Amino acid sequence: MSKLISADLVDLDLSATTKEAAARALAERMAAAGRVTDLDGFLADVAAREEQMPTGLEGGIGIPHCRSAHVTEPTLAFGRSGGGIDFGADDGPADLIFLIAAPAGGDRDHLSILSGLARDLMNPEFTGALRAETDPARAAALLGGDEPEANGAEAAASDTAASETASPDDGGEPFRIVAVTSCPTGIAHTYLAAESLQRAAREAGVEIAVEPQGSAGFDRLAPDVIAAADAVILAHDVEVREKARFGGKPTVDVGVKAAVNRPGELIAQAREKAARGEVTAAVPTAPMDRHGEPGDHFGTRLRKWLMTGVSYMVPFVAAGGLLIALAFAIGGYEINQAPAVADHFGWTEADSWAALLFQIGGTSFGFLVPVLAGYIAFGMADRPGLVPGFVGGAIAVTIEAGFLGGLAAGLLAGAVVMAIQRVDVPPVLRGIMPVVVIPLISSAVVGFLMFIVIGKPIAEAQSGLTDWLGELSGTNAVLLGVLLGLMMCFDLGGPVNKVAYAFATGGIAVADPSRTALEIMATVMAAGMVPPLGMALATTVRGRLFTSAEKENGKAAWVLGASFITEGAIPFAAADPLRVIPSAMAGGAVTGALTMAFGSTLRAPHGGIFVVPLIGSPIPYLIAIAAGTAVTAALVVVLKGSRRPGPAADAAARPTEPAAALAGPPAATRG
Repeated sequence: MSKLISADLVDLDLSATTKEAAARALAERMAAAGRVTDLDGFLADVAAREEQMPTGLEGGIGIPHCRSAHVTEPTLAFGRSGGGIDFGADDGPADLIFLIAAPAGGDRDHLSILSGLARDLMNPEFTGALRAETDPARAAALLGGDEPEANGAEAAASDTAASETASPDDGGEPFRIVAVTSCPTGIAHTYLAAESLQRAAREAGVEIAVEPQGSAGFDRLAPDVIAAADAVILAHDVEVREKARFGGKPTVDVGVKAAVNRPGELIAQAREKAARGEVTAAVPTAPMDRHGEPGDHFGTRLRKWLMTGVSYMVPFVAAGGLLIALAFAIGGYEINQAPAVADHFGWTEADSWAALLFQIGGTSFGFLVPVLAGYIAFGMADRPGLVPGFVGGAIAVTIEAGFLGGLAAGLLAGAVVMAIQRVDVPPVLRGIMPVVVIPLISSAVVGFLMFIVIGKPIAEAQSGLTDWLGELSGTNAVLLGVLLGLMMCFDLGGPVNKVAYAFATGGIAVADPSRTALEIMATVMAAGMVPPLGMALATTVRGRLFTSAEKENGKAAWVLGASFITEGAIPFAAADPLRVIPSAMAGGAVTGALTMAFGSTLRAPHGGIFVVPLIGSPIPYLIAIAAGTAVTAALVVVLKGSRRPGPAADAAARPTEPAAALAGPPAATRG
């Protein structure tokens, strides 16, 4: 690890009193060493990671970290605080602060070396030596592995050997556990949790094999090791990859910090579940149902459930909507009255082909609400939620409860399945629970509630909302356009953006959508194109205000924005959210208002400029997008221009900087 830290990256008298100030003090050392190109952008990435989950560990340790496009090479900075700094640990402030900076494309070798620090931090002798050290150079050597005490690889090998040779406490075969650890960045907590579990297993006389699913990739546990395991521990804050490998075994499913702070308790829970014969095949653990860990409050989990449903729904909307739009382009709007192509199809008739596209698209649209409901329930209760979710969604279509009905059906189905899973059933019935009992009971309950109890009120609310939108005109329509524009640009593809998008697509997912619904769809797509286009324009006209990585991202943002991929602005917002997001929202509001005022319509739910021929009043529509793009670019240039330039900005402008190494990951497509 010696290449990752040097004496000038060590501060043994850190004067900061808050975690933000501590991160800035250590990051300034990284910037001075030329390892961070944009100080503010890097600190924004650190803060974003800190918001996901506190990085304080028991024992007086703070380990802020992130992967960032503003980092040139994997780097470690160390600070020691006399008064302690609150990083959110349960046992109080931290006096040992480690700031880990990894490039966005950090390679496996360097991130594996960084994991050595995570292992060393579990060793009291190592942290004691750091607290006693008075020379920055010796502290850097200790952290760099140049001292015997700091050899993380040897410590890891020793612990692994100890866990593999742990003696059974009853004279028979040892209890065997397999575990997976993972955290959002896959750098620190992933390996800290793995090391903590290994140490606790050694003390308990338990054999354990851990698979840290870090950002540098992971080595899968051998199938025979999993097969021989008596229990499973999943300590994760992101979904476990290839989770099906661990089915049919007693499983403890928690957040990653639980494995760091109370590994012995998790091992005891795994043994208790094995003794009781509890297996995941009978009582599957919901991916979003991890109680008591930071970030798992009900509001956060509800957002994740709804986002799961919307994300799976969007591809059906895109495919169906584009097919329907093409059908209208070929055969005219009266093609929705064409007879079924199964009964009449002329190979040489354009109208037959148009009717075919329309009916295929309509079939795809027919899955919209059931898929939404089914995957909301899936997000809540895993695979057992799919059947009642799809059934409830189909009922919502039958009773014309629409998009709102699908939301309610999905939440109901997930809640019913979760309630059934909590019932203690005799062992003889556990094998048939996920295949027969849960689908039967949950579908019956959800069907009853949707048909008899809540379906009709929801259908009436949906009808009332549709009628109200159809009556909008003049000022009210413009205000709605402003609201939709703000929502599309607020979180750049996040939950608020998805709500606005789903609202618009739900309005056109009918055989004969109203003109207002078509105007809303046009408004949503136009506003969603503005953030990346605005940032692309800003990097073109005032490139000196942006880092090399941002200028490279700006080139890609032209295409992403033109394709209606709002996420193309995320790299800019992550680096400078307080300037970029308000600018994007202002431009989106202008575009939304103008699009509604011009009365432009759109029957395709996606496509950007590539579906301009399908847009009603296309010239005003493009003017609205151009106006919003100009507003966003102008505002972000003004706001960034008012910021005092620093050394990081100067470093970012160096022509020798390898821009490709700093470029962020490709923007995700919608959904």
